[in-house]
Amino acid sequence: MEQKKSPSKSALQYGVLFGILMILEFVILYVLDIDPVSNPGAGIVINTMNYLVFPVSIITIGCLNYKKKLNEGFISFGECLKIGVTICLIAGLIYGIFSVVFNMIFPEFMEEILKKTKQVMLQQNPSLTTAQLEMAMSMTKKFMSPALMVPVTVAMYSFIGLIYSLIIGAFVKNDNPQSF
Repeated sequence: MEQKKSPSKSALQYGVLFGILMILEFVILYVLDIDPVSNPGAGIVINTMNYLVFPVSIITIGCLNYKKKLNEGFISFGECLKIGVTICLIAGLIYGIFSVVFNMIFPEFMEEILKKTKQVMLQQNPSLTTAQLEMAMSMTKKFMSPALMVPVTVAMYSFIGLIYSLIIGAFVKNDNPQSF
C-alpha cells in the first residue's frame, strides 16, 4: 500500500513564498517612499495584490503542485482547503511577525503612519470632533500593537485562504476513485 503524501509540503513552500512576496512589496514601497495611506491609487494596487492576486494565484499553484507532482493527479476538496488555508496562515504569520519587527526597528515609521492616517481622516470627514478623532486614533493604535497585529493578520489571511480555497477546490479537485 502506497503512503499518502501530506498536502503540508506544498502548502509550506508556497506559504513562505507568499509571505516573502508581501514583505518584498512592503520594502519596495518603503524604499521608494510610496505611501498607500495618502496615495489611494497605490493603496488599491497593494490591496488588490495582497488580498486577491497573490492568494488566488498562489493557492491555485499550490493545489496544482500537490495534485500533479506529489499526489499522482489526485486532490480532494479537503486537501485543497488544507493547502489554501495553510498557505495563507503561514504567509499571514510571516508578514505579521515582519511588521512587528519592522516597527520595533523603525518606530518612527509607525508614528508617521498614525500622523498620515489622522490627516486623511480629517480630510475625508472635516466635521469630526476631537473626541471622535481621538477615539478613532486610539483604535488604530490598538490594532497596530504587536499583541493584536499578528493574530489579526493571521486570522484575516486564514479566512481569505478559506474563501479562495473553497472556490479553487471546486475547480481543481479530482478525487482518487481507489481511495476509501
